Amino acid sequence: MTIGQIPHTKAARQARVRHLIEAGGVESQTQLAGVLDAEGIHVTQATLSRDLVEVGAVKVRGADGRLTYATQATVESLEDGSTRLNRLCAELLHSAAGSANLAVLRTPEGAAQFLAMAIDSHEDEDILGTVAGDDTIIVISREPNGGESLAAKFLARASGH
Repeated sequence: MTIGQIPHTKAARQARVRHLIEAGGVESQTQLAGVLDAEGIHVTQATLSRDLVEVGAVKVRGADGRLTYATQATVESLEDGSTRLNRLCAELLHSAAGSANLAVLRTPEGAAQFLAMAIDSHEDEDILGTVAGDDTIIVISREPNGGESLAAKFLARASGH
């Protein structure tokens, strides 16, 4: 691809980042920056980090065991909702605790919104919804005292039970 084919806008750059990730095999920011640079798209590490967050990219472990970047679209095309949620809990869930009708889930920095999207798209009648920050998700239970039960459910998913 030549420089003239991609406009120098944030939206165009992020679309290219998303495309490269969804094409597969992007293992690091350095690798991604090198590909973009070769295409005439010069970005700083800070800009690329923000782009990865904004396109919803997270690191996932592939079937070969290697960590690569993926977007929600990439992950959804490979797995059904329950399998995806189990895998994401195993990969991203650091801890879970419940209180009253809330479960508080902790993830690595930048991963909470990705996991929350998987939770929201997974039909679970026990869950009203989620609120996600950078590394914390609040899962709201339909039951007044369902927070601890929800936390246990997510911990079970993370451990493969």
